[in-house]
Amino acid sequence: MDSRNLIKTWLYMVCLTAAVFLVASAQARAQSNVDRTDDRLVIVTSFPPALFDRFRTEFEKLYPELEIFIRSKKTSAAISFIKERPTEPADVFWASSPDAFEFLKKSGHLLQAFERTDSSVPRIGSYPLDDPDGYYRGCAISGYGIVWNNDYLTKRNLPVPTKWEDLTNPTYKRHIGMSAPSRSGTTHLIVESILQSQGWEKGWRLLSEIGGNLATITARSFGVIDGVRAGRFGIGISIDFLGQSAKAQGAPMDFLYPKGTVFLPANIGLVSRTSNRDAAMAFIDFVLSTEGQTLLFEPTIRRLPVSRSVYAQAPMGYPNPFSDELARKSIQFDTNLSQQRYHMVNSLFDVMLTYRQAAVRRTWDAVHKAERLLEKRDLPDLVARIREARRLMSAVPVSGAQAVDTEFVSHFARNKPGISMPEAQVRLEAEWVRFARAHQDQALFIARDVLTKLEVADIEQP
Repeated sequence: MDSRNLIKTWLYMVCLTAAVFLVASAQARAQSNVDRTDDRLVIVTSFPPALFDRFRTEFEKLYPELEIFIRSKKTSAAISFIKERPTEPADVFWASSPDAFEFLKKSGHLLQAFERTDSSVPRIGSYPLDDPDGYYRGCAISGYGIVWNNDYLTKRNLPVPTKWEDLTNPTYKRHIGMSAPSRSGTTHLIVESILQSQGWEKGWRLLSEIGGNLATITARSFGVIDGVRAGRFGIGISIDFLGQSAKAQGAPMDFLYPKGTVFLPANIGLVSRTSNRDAAMAFIDFVLSTEGQTLLFEPTIRRLPVSRSVYAQAPMGYPNPFSDELARKSIQFDTNLSQQRYHMVNSLFDVMLTYRQAAVRRTWDAVHKAERLLEKRDLPDLVARIREARRLMSAVPVSGAQAVDTEFVSHFARNKPGISMPEAQVRLEAEWVRFARAHQDQALFIARDVLTKLEVADIEQP
């Protein structure tokens, strides 16, 4: 064999060895993502660092040998991560939204790790705190309502809102913030609770008019509290613990549960692909223990425990969702309905409000101004016209019957970049866009026409 052939043979063997090594290394890395050692625990959560860091610190004192990794994601992204990234490690799912746990339960991504029977499931009102089928446990209680900055309202001489309907008052124009339900599982529950307590059509009328007063729609629910605390706007639509913890840490803020709110469990469960079940169960047991439940009272957390007994240790004036006072404010929430139409409601909110914020604000401004000028005028024709403008702004392109039709709502999925949407969803959303534009444009035309006629009437008055 000449020298050139020897060199070729040598180069071939080197390349082959390198290729085998690279393949083996890749396989080892992939395997390590699934079959991990028992000293690592991965928790997927939508909770803020102020909460999960506190629990991680206390749990690590009990199990110093464990490495705890937190995958912090908004609720919709957490669902996608658990469902669509099967090689990524995940042991525990920990979040506020019951809808999210029902999604993962039905898709087979949670383990049936808890023994329960219907008769033994604790409840908040009529709602079970734990999954009767044993796939997840309630670990805290979430309430929803209105948060505000006292200094902001005092400086601008604005009244404190006490009910959802107050937020439609034009005096709050540009003073309210909320997040989009498609970006926040907690905001979805707020929107859904309004739709269930008010009824489909009336609920959307309320949401549309509140939309006219919004200063912004934030990307995440945390952005609402940050905006209220910083005084970028004075009022927020929020989950309770974000407002309560800000107040407990000295911010000039308060929180109110309006009538028609809902109290629902935040949950915790085992991801079906867990490779460290013992550590995952130990963490869940800690969260549900007396020690874990009393951590919820801390100023940086301020969540409502699921354990009735620990409220004896609560700070003075701490809200108790098991009390008669708060129970009377809560509705009977249909989680199955909320879960079934989750993506449809979120898509509809985005089309009607999130993507048309400027048009919604502009039109409601004109409607409110015309209504105010007509209050002391005997001009029935113009009153009828502005009522038509209000009807157009309050209309929604989905009927109440469609909203509870399982076949109709099944056409919708989460909108993810780079992923094609269902054909029916694309078609329906395009129809909704045309509906929203036509109704809002017509309402604005009518309102401006009424304002012009009122100006003419003023000029013509002697």
